[in-house]
Amino acid sequence: MHRLLLLGCLWLLAAPPASSIFQRPTGTPAPLHLQYLLEPLHPTVHTQRGATATLPCVLRALPHNYRVKWSKVEPANYRENIIIITNGLYHKNYGPLSPRVRLRHSHRYDASLTITDVALEDEGRYRCQLVNGLEDESISLTLHLEGVVFPYQPSNGRYKFNYHEAKQACEQQDSRLATYQQLYKAWTEGLDWCNAGWILDGTVHYPIINSREPCGGRLLLPGVRTYGARDKQKDRFDAFCFTSALQGQVYFIRGHLNFKEAGQACRNHGAAIAKVGQLYSAWKFSQLDRCDGGWLADGSVRYPITTPRQRCGGLPDPGVRSFGFPSKEMRTYGTYCFVG
Repeated sequence: MHRLLLLGCLWLLAAPPASSIFQRPTGTPAPLHLQYLLEPLHPTVHTQRGATATLPCVLRALPHNYRVKWSKVEPANYRENIIIITNGLYHKNYGPLSPRVRLRHSHRYDASLTITDVALEDEGRYRCQLVNGLEDESISLTLHLEGVVFPYQPSNGRYKFNYHEAKQACEQQDSRLATYQQLYKAWTEGLDWCNAGWILDGTVHYPIINSREPCGGRLLLPGVRTYGARDKQKDRFDAFCFTSALQGQVYFIRGHLNFKEAGQACRNHGAAIAKVGQLYSAWKFSQLDRCDGGWLADGSVRYPITTPRQRCGGLPDPGVRSFGFPSKEMRTYGTYCFVG
């Protein structure tokens, strides 16, 4: 009986009505290796931090006693972490994503995954797997966050972080270690940096636009140069951090403040002194543009420029400029505050 029902479903699929939700665009052949799952038209879903994103997974037919399992591939250890399992009637959530995920279920064939309040760590590759007895098949999708990559080093100089310290440093600045794909995209958009830094998978790289002697020599072509995988405990480099859109606002308070006074000035306004990642995000997504150097939470002094001009550092490209880490007792700068 079950076999007859399945054959009936497949026969209907072979000749769908014009209004069928499974109708593929003209000229788009159905992949032969998938019997039950539809190949997604757009395998990459673009979103920003704080948004709601849906990863599509739609069935052609409903096998008897099937299960759909969603999982995420973690680039740091290449393991798959289960997110949700459903049999079409019931489902169970797993792991840290559990409070923020649900099945869309817009119709009985829909097993799409919806993620609310998207976080930085949600970016990556996801797998929707259909398990049907001894048979299984799956599709892969990528959740891509729009954002910005920035190099980061501590106040005591370059090449001070092992991998775990680099990871923690980025997280303290409202960001996370960048993936290789994020670093590569940043290079194509103009990131040129001579110091090597950790990325999320434990490898070390540096992006070069303009080949020059201190950065591997003039004869090497531009590109993302690599040191490969390094010892996460012993080897020390800088970090490449990634951040996305803010759920809040960064603004500047003018004054001649030392670091302690800068923090108090922000608190007096019901805000907190901004983190480095928050300033980069405001520069990238809100076009924050100021010539004024201001204290940030890590003790550095920086200012964001979206329209380059001679009196604001003289550099030809937009960016977040840095005065480094001056003495915290200096009463020279204003402060950048963040209010959520």
